[in-house]
Amino acid sequence: MKYILAVVMTFLFVTNSVTAQKAEPWTPKQLMSTEDLAKKIENKQTDNLVIISIGPDEVIPGTIFIGPANNKDNLKKLKSKLKGISKDKEVVIYCGCCPFDRCPNVRPAFTALKEMGFKNARLLDIPHNIKVDWLDKDYPSTD
Repeated sequence: MKYILAVVMTFLFVTNSVTAQKAEPWTPKQLMSTEDLAKKIENKQTDNLVIISIGPDEVIPGTIFIGPANNKDNLKKLKSKLKGISKDKEVVIYCGCCPFDRCPNVRPAFTALKEMGFKNARLLDIPHNIKVDWLDKDYPSTD
């Protein structure tokens, strides 16, 4: 009985460890800081930049609003909007409803960017939410 219990416990530990280490669809190099994006907007360096909100609101100037990407219709809308865009453009997605590591919208949207072959796909690094990480810093906004 002890042997079976040990095997089961080992299996559960390994399974939890593998699940916890599941890789994100983006790499650390594909994260863009809010400060860097704000500077690009302030310095009018947005010609080769596409900014897309895949969350509940559009806060950042120049944003294409898609809506929450965990919704299948919005994910289709995202793919449709991206069809005519060059794969070399820098495409920055953001949500901001919550910390992006827990966000239900960023993974399906970023995965779609990768599947479509965007070479310069970026995820806006929002560790808290759009209010704290963008608006409270007085970065350019649509308000």
